Amino acid sequence: MRAVVYKSPGQVEVSDVPEPHIVEATDAIVKVTHAGICGTDLHVLKGDFAGITPGAVVGHEFVGEVVEVGRAVHRILLGDKVMSSDFTACGQCRWCDRAEHWQCTERAFFGTGTAFGPSLSGAQAEYVRVPFADQTLGQLPEQCAPEAALLMGDNLATGWVAIERASTQAGDFVVVIGGGAVGQLAALSAQVAGAGIVVLVEPNETRRAFATAQGSVAVHPDDAAALVRKLTDGDGAEVVVEAVGGNGPLDFAMSLARARGRVVSVGAHVAESWAFPVGRAFKDEMTLSFAIGDSIRLRRKLLRLVTSGAFDPTVVVDARGRLADAPGLYELLARQQRLKAVMTP
Repeated sequence: MRAVVYKSPGQVEVSDVPEPHIVEATDAIVKVTHAGICGTDLHVLKGDFAGITPGAVVGHEFVGEVVEVGRAVHRILLGDKVMSSDFTACGQCRWCDRAEHWQCTERAFFGTGTAFGPSLSGAQAEYVRVPFADQTLGQLPEQCAPEAALLMGDNLATGWVAIERASTQAGDFVVVIGGGAVGQLAALSAQVAGAGIVVLVEPNETRRAFATAQGSVAVHPDDAAALVRKLTDGDGAEVVVEAVGGNGPLDFAMSLARARGRVVSVGAHVAESWAFPVGRAFKDEMTLSFAIGDSIRLRRKLLRLVTSGAFDPTVVVDARGRLADAPGLYELLARQQRLKAVMTP
């Protein structure tokens, strides 16, 4: 089969690789109809994650059709149209019992090497093996567009969980740092949750224009602090979402939050440490948390929001192509010339 594989830092290529097969009784094989490229894939492209070797199939966002199931798979049936989480969960451990699937003892993340668990071949391919299929996969309703379902597997789940983890209240002043797909979807999620004003901070002019068109107040990072002070009478934001990753954006997020503010980071981090401003955080009773989107837990809620018309996450998809187009699409995303790419194998 054809698949997008990691070649070397900064390079992917489309190659012929062996088709996947059932390994465990809880596996399913999915014929991929739509596969996404996201910011986490750009970290893979740069070689930021451990265990990525040349020839590894990449990608973790997909929807498709089930073409084979293991004998222990009961909820997911042959021929089902399905959406998927970007990571697997066993459904049996104490973490899964608490709906905290990311902490599952059997977790594996599609197409990201060994950074987040055992290596698992990715989904930017014609077929993908899905462990623990009954938990990892969900049925794709006819009334839900495949691209929307694909986004629920990672980008939308991540944007939504940021707003949820911050306990965002109606009327809250929300700042989102980062205008990539996750940041834009976090901003839209904040609007759906009833935020009073949503400010999106982004250096890229095109992404700022997109955010403005979607109802946010967009601002360049150089002007963000002054704007937030002006709009909050000097207090700062109740909620700040950091959707870039890295120590600098974390510092920036803390600086924009008010006393008793809630900062949630959903950007991907590779640094081992960060100088936390503990003195200010203690004095101002601030809250800092980190969150990873769990589409297994959020799938039903997000399906209701999307199919009811509360909002359309597919507005962030601005590049489409085939698997053969993957190297060029990766380049466009790395240069921030596109927000989100979806491929149809």
